[in-house]
Amino acid sequence: MTDHHGDRPHEVRAFFAPRAADWDAKFPDDGPAYAAGVAELGLREGEKVLDAGCGTGRALPALRAAVGPGGTVLGADLTPEMLAAAVGAGRARQAALLLADVTRLPLPDAALDAVFAAGLVSHLPDSAAGLAELARVVRPGGRLALFHPIGRAALAARKGRPLTPGDLRAEPNLRPLLAGSGWDLVRYVDEDARYLALAVRRG
Repeated sequence: MTDHHGDRPHEVRAFFAPRAADWDAKFPDDGPAYAAGVAELGLREGEKVLDAGCGTGRALPALRAAVGPGGTVLGADLTPEMLAAAVGAGRARQAALLLADVTRLPLPDAALDAVFAAGLVSHLPDSAAGLAELARVVRPGGRLALFHPIGRAALAARKGRPLTPGDLRAEPNLRPLLAGSGWDLVRYVDEDARYLALAVRRG
């Protein structure tokens, strides 16, 4: 899926809807990578966290474990079939699931301590506006983890296409994009086994 496929929400839904039912079966070994990605957020007991573009909810158990029973875990996704798969996998017990566009979240300003977003950036119709919306709902000093269970080169190879200099997720492109959207990039890891960009909400 190209960086431009997310031009319209219905295109994103059209891409993911038919893939929802067997999504987890296709990537059965991603659990530990998701848990490690969530750990990078440094969540504490009782905090409030959103999984933006949660899909089938693979990060939700780790997010719930991190914030404990007194914390708040939300999962938001645009595709009803993905949320249905999350429910079918029993993950609705870990989080409140929202059928919502992450570029227009039904949340007040500064409501959250952190956002976890796996594979989200390349599906946003307007990356800067989407990241600014995530900044809006996170308190100053809160965190954002942009994550993928494999790195950019491995993902490109899986899709049979070359890495391009224009890739939004490359550090030279991502750093200013985040900065313009209210975030400071504090950690960047792009290796075969994972991709992680950790940012802090500017005060």
